[in-house]
Amino acid sequence: MTTFLAAVLTALLSVTALLALTRLYRGPSLLDRVIAADMLLATMVAAVGAEAAVNRHATTLPVLVVLSLLGFVGTVSLVRFAVREPS
Repeated sequence: MTTFLAAVLTALLSVTALLALTRLYRGPSLLDRVIAADMLLATMVAAVGAEAAVNRHATTLPVLVVLSLLGFVGTVSLVRFAVREPS
């Protein structure tokens, strides 16, 4: 049963990553690409977390923290760059 659930989870995460990559490539605006990159990073965090849950180890927790912080800082900085207010 665990193997079946891991296969379904892998398929769902792969489809999510493929859709995010498609939006990243075809996005008509910069903000669409930023959201797609954030979604791709969230999918990577979910994949690493699922792998840690399936294999029952917590050694990937620092990787999850770094990926989450990278996603937050990257998204905030790109949105601040894209939405500049005139001073």
